[in-house]
Amino acid sequence: MNSRNPGVPATPRAQRPPAPLPRDELAAVLEPGGSGCMLPAAAYTNDDVLAWEREQFFDRAWVCAGRSGDLAAAGARRAVRVGNDRALLVRGDDGTLRAFYNVCRHRGHELMACGGPAVTRGAIHCPYHAWTYDLAGDLTATPRFNAPPSFDRTDHGLVPMRVEEWRGFAMVNPSGDAPALSVYLGAFDELLAPWEPERLVVAASHEYVLQANWKLPIENYQECYHCAAIHPELCVVSPPDSGDNYTLPGMWVGGAMALADHAQTMSLDGQSRGVVLPGLSAEQARTVLYVGVFPNLLLSAHPDYVMTHRIEPVSPTETWVECQWLFDPAAISREGFDPAYAVDFWDITNRQDWDACEGVQRGVSSRGYRPGPFGLQEDAVQQFVHLVARSYLAGDLVA
Repeated sequence: MNSRNPGVPATPRAQRPPAPLPRDELAAVLEPGGSGCMLPAAAYTNDDVLAWEREQFFDRAWVCAGRSGDLAAAGARRAVRVGNDRALLVRGDDGTLRAFYNVCRHRGHELMACGGPAVTRGAIHCPYHAWTYDLAGDLTATPRFNAPPSFDRTDHGLVPMRVEEWRGFAMVNPSGDAPALSVYLGAFDELLAPWEPERLVVAASHEYVLQANWKLPIENYQECYHCAAIHPELCVVSPPDSGDNYTLPGMWVGGAMALADHAQTMSLDGQSRGVVLPGLSAEQARTVLYVGVFPNLLLSAHPDYVMTHRIEPVSPTETWVECQWLFDPAAISREGFDPAYAVDFWDITNRQDWDACEGVQRGVSSRGYRPGPFGLQEDAVQQFVHLVARSYLAGDLVA
């Protein structure tokens, strides 16, 4: 498939080796007679396990690479790390979002540094020898290059990476062999639809670095058993024992919690300074949806905003997290609108969670660590850990 077509098809999935973890320890996690237990210590501390996860989870899944709305104009591009690879996301002249492997076809130099802000230009230039590509990835110029007789520019376009826009997010699949995104997401797309995140605008963004394995903030996110102990602000506006978790198809885990009777949303005083999202039912306007799309996107859908966490493992014991707050354009356009009512609440809550995750990381790194059991109120954590353990054993993603 040529570089002008962004829809790189899925290729057949080859069987891969299981994760480098003892099978008996993983079997204990999945023990059918009880609630199961946490993963073995090496799952949180071992370089080889993280290398396996990058290849099997991040390379072979649909991974969130950020908001596609950040790349709305023709020529807008951003480079991001995805698993073992790096993707260059580019908006074409035709309005199509494309992804390419972030590699020049001449001498392999990266085309754009990862992690920086989006920029907009009319063409893609390699900073090393100035080879130039159009926005569809076709090679258009090779300045000062003394080409050999057999050289044909059409053979040297950028290599496309599979990408789809979903609800305002750029979702990439570096290996090209994940199932269709609609199959991967299963029932979650319909569940999230009333919040219309594709219509919302990022009003604030924070970055955090945790001294914890990437799975620990996800495990923490999937339960509120800890809320009474470490989140006093949260417990004022949302009863920690409210809500329930879903058991629906797709590579995601999550549920919903209720707002306290006096609260309009999750904020320090429970009051909203935004607008209720217009697609919500009366029931949805009294709940907060918390879902983790495997492997790296957490979505918290409130009555008046959607908060996201995008997660990237840095090392077995370090994780980068980008947290963004998305609001209705009608709220953002109000004179004097300030998203701080939501941002401040969740920045406090995030930091409380990160402290807890770092405490768990120190614990699982101890020789005294023994995987403990899950309580019945930790069923979503169990779902996530079981998904990971089954995939470790199978050498592939297993919902």
